[in-house]
Amino acid sequence: MSEAYLRRATVDLAAYRANLSSLIERMAPVEVLAIVKADAYSNGIDVMVPEAVAAGIRWFGTVELAPALRLRRAGVALEASFFAWQLGPDEDYAAAVELRVDLGISTMEQLEAFADAARTAGSEALVHLTIDTGLHREGCLPADWAALVTRAVALRDEGVVRLRGAFSHVSETSEADDHAASLVFRKALADAEALGATFEKRHMSSSSAGMEHPERRFDMVRMGSNGYGIPVTEGVTASDRGLRPVLTVSACVVRVKRVPAGTGVSYDYTYRTDRDTTLALVPIGYADGVSRRAQHGVEVTVRGRRYPIVGRVAMDQFLIDVGDDPIAVGDEVLLFGSGDHGELTIGEWADLTGTIPEEVSCRIGRRVPRVYRGRRA
Repeated sequence: MSEAYLRRATVDLAAYRANLSSLIERMAPVEVLAIVKADAYSNGIDVMVPEAVAAGIRWFGTVELAPALRLRRAGVALEASFFAWQLGPDEDYAAAVELRVDLGISTMEQLEAFADAARTAGSEALVHLTIDTGLHREGCLPADWAALVTRAVALRDEGVVRLRGAFSHVSETSEADDHAASLVFRKALADAEALGATFEKRHMSSSSAGMEHPERRFDMVRMGSNGYGIPVTEGVTASDRGLRPVLTVSACVVRVKRVPAGTGVSYDYTYRTDRDTTLALVPIGYADGVSRRAQHGVEVTVRGRRYPIVGRVAMDQFLIDVGDDPIAVGDEVLLFGSGDHGELTIGEWADLTGTIPEEVSCRIGRRVPRVYRGRRA
């Protein structure tokens, strides 16, 4: 290794920019909104947003309002639009108006509160009306849509609301379910137009649906996973889509022990050696986001070779069985990454631990330092 460390998450900014540039090109002329929720999938929102702007992104989705307000106050990406839609009962609508953050509005109460803040400020509320097309999370029910649109149009005519968008989600359950959702959305748009509403951006598709169904892209596609090089479509890899995984998680060997056959390993002795062998201790565990399921069939890479995780994954560490190979303290251990060095990709790691790549990325704990490479010159 070139430097000593216990554990780290390396974020490839050049790959992130390249992924976004590719997505912008593929989605054109439809706008790409980059999803940066959950601290940009734990990669670090403060670093990732400026890189996305450099790649050509002009819309960001933060889900929650607070990150958008913080970035605005810090002067980050002032040329871009920030969109939040998971709103609590006591949101700071005045700050959203002042700092020009777009909000997804699902209820009459949210709409009136946002409009009141705009009146007080002598400005306008940037509104995306939200329709529930079957996911049953955000969004008003279709039965309430006409009333919400009618009130929004009146507030627009009053000069306190700007109808920036209409949006929804698809469940990605099946083609039949998603088609049904798209029909609900199209009807909602037609009904809104009949009531006098026009929207600057209509959007309902995220990464997978946006890639696979051009007819559902409308004016904007919300790209999250694809930007980070972790496509979620079953059986599709990052390379299949011309993307590159952004995140590499690694640690180093801190202890090496030669043990005889029959040695019990880690808590509960769920693994016993079947021969004389060498065990290497790796200082990263479930407190850092390594699933306890990784003890069954997951291999990490050291010096270009893969070795199995054996025994229970502990809070701070796990063990690997390296046989007779000359593994030494300080050797780098790759959990997952781009795959360029023989290591698992994040998608493969997710499959082996029974989850999805997004969860793997988001669960990497704050104790794991983020190291950025590929910064812009």
